[in-house]
Amino acid sequence: MTGNMLVAHGGGPTPVINCSLRGAVEEAKKHGEINGIYGARFGAVGILGGDLLDLGGVSETEIAKLSDTPASALGSCRRKLSEADYPRVLECFEKHKIRYFFYNGGNDSMDTCHQINQLALEAGYELRIIGIPKTIDNDLAETDHSPGFGSAARYAAISALELAMDAAALPIHVVVMEMMGRNAGWITAAAALFSGLMPCEHLVYLPERPLEKRRFLEDVSAAWDKKRGVLVTVSEGIKDPEGRPYGDTGIRDGFGHAIPGGTAQVLSDLIITELKLKSRSEKPGLLGRVSMAHRSPVDQAEAYEAGAFAVRSAVEGKSGFMVALETSRAPEYLSRMNLVPLERVANVEKTFPGAWINPEGNGVLNGFADYCFPLIGPGAPQYACLEREIVSRSFL
Repeated sequence: MTGNMLVAHGGGPTPVINCSLRGAVEEAKKHGEINGIYGARFGAVGILGGDLLDLGGVSETEIAKLSDTPASALGSCRRKLSEADYPRVLECFEKHKIRYFFYNGGNDSMDTCHQINQLALEAGYELRIIGIPKTIDNDLAETDHSPGFGSAARYAAISALELAMDAAALPIHVVVMEMMGRNAGWITAAAALFSGLMPCEHLVYLPERPLEKRRFLEDVSAAWDKKRGVLVTVSEGIKDPEGRPYGDTGIRDGFGHAIPGGTAQVLSDLIITELKLKSRSEKPGLLGRVSMAHRSPVDQAEAYEAGAFAVRSAVEGKSGFMVALETSRAPEYLSRMNLVPLERVANVEKTFPGAWINPEGNGVLNGFADYCFPLIGPGAPQYACLEREIVSRSFL
């Protein structure tokens, strides 16, 4: 089948989303079945408005820069398509002779892919659709992990280690760091990867376990008493046993999801008022998905291949699937791409396994480290560690 190709981004960008775009564009140029190569500006919004970029006309040098470009070079959106929108999508495809469509996004975007695929089938419009996985939250089902997570995990792990060193160097306050993750605690768990190197106490709380206020304060108090400094890492979406979020902006996104925020500040205020300790809140927030400084080379390579594999699969006649990663971790880490039906991933959220959370609910077990370390690339930075040797306790 010959025709034009369209690629679009949906949801929050990742540090490697543009690597997938590069992979898709460069692979498309190898296939005579694909004529024009287009990108939708701001995802579904650009499709509805016919706002398309001619990616085929962009120089190879500029396309190569995508691998080192943060955010989304195409622009993204959180626009949930309505029943009235879907026919307009098909009109755009027909107008621009789009026969190959690739949507790079998370579980909401995979639902959009699935709906468009079903509409094309019902309308008898020949269209091949492949979803390209993307999310820092690692909450996509049917795939070992999602492109974007490895880099976000590396950022979280190194940032937590650096904050821990600061908390130990000036142990006058409890540091509370809030990581992204509304319902899935994968990124927050990654902040514990280098806990063994931390010179201070480290408590970790994920949204998969309710956080009881009294227990939290007891944990912090016990950690503070060890006089090594304290770092608390918490997911933005953590809730109390009654299901109430500690941080709630009262705002919902385009897909109806509650937008959490301010969790670290709420918990810091609790520490100050209830324990009478100094506390600081830190929130890397968007830096965790936009920073190029801590990208994982493994993540970059897999994101590129996911984009290229999607195009190859569509040219081979596949449609109605998402690219998924299969892996083996012994004797060495290896990954390969396969396809899973869109209906198995659309709107399905993969949360952090309870078996990897410690019984106290304030830490992460080693099984997660075995899973995650291969995804983040190089190990921890080699920071100096000066052993404390007491020369004299008094002048006498």
